[in-house]
Amino acid sequence: MRRPLIAGNWKMYKTPAEAVDFVQRFAPLVAGIADRDIMIAPAFPALAAVAAALKGTSVGLGAQDVFWEAEGAFTGQVAPRMLVACGCRYAIIGHSERRQYFGETDAGVCRKIQSAVAAGLIPVMCVGETEAEREAGQTFPVLDKQIQNGLEGLIADQLTALVIAYEPVWAIGTGKTATAGQAQEAHQFIRSRVAERFGPALPGALRILYGGSVKPENISELMAMADIDGALVGGASLKPDSFAGIVKFK
Repeated sequence: MRRPLIAGNWKMYKTPAEAVDFVQRFAPLVAGIADRDIMIAPAFPALAAVAAALKGTSVGLGAQDVFWEAEGAFTGQVAPRMLVACGCRYAIIGHSERRQYFGETDAGVCRKIQSAVAAGLIPVMCVGETEAEREAGQTFPVLDKQIQNGLEGLIADQLTALVIAYEPVWAIGTGKTATAGQAQEAHQFIRSRVAERFGPALPGALRILYGGSVKPENISELMAMADIDGALVGGASLKPDSFAGIVKFK
């Protein structure tokens, strides 16, 4: 049985003080929940403050991105070991907004996953198709390419903690949500492709999250699907009550 993971991606919201205020209000709402993992990923400037605020809770800390070098003259980048030093356990890699606005490539995703794994971070690898690609019947080829290229050169032993997040680009921040059936179909395909690439053991344990306008109102239907193991939540993770409602799905 795969352990569910509910992850909040705060994107470019919340100052350190605002992030700490969120944690102080959110942590009591999810105290005592022991059958699922919870992660929040604030912006880089808030990581240290949120890490301190999360001490004594079961909520994990994640980063929204990571670079592939350990150190060097790379202005504006953040190394995996820096994230670990801040208290991060997770790193989101290849989010569609990174791909769309900042030129993230599958090859770059692969290098970042390799560096995150080497540093002991849990990579949350994002994949997903645009609306045009879905309408053109290219959902599965797009997912296949992202998976194969994004995990190129890696072996199953390196990926025992890997998390994949399926986030259809057309459902992110649009209010549109893939139906539970559409999401399940994509998740099942992803698991099958990982099995073909790495053998049967890894996909059995692999957690695949759904991301795309997840709300308290639709999380239970999504989580009822056999291959959906959690959610990568955007806007609804910015308010303690709504994010707690998602975490407490039944």
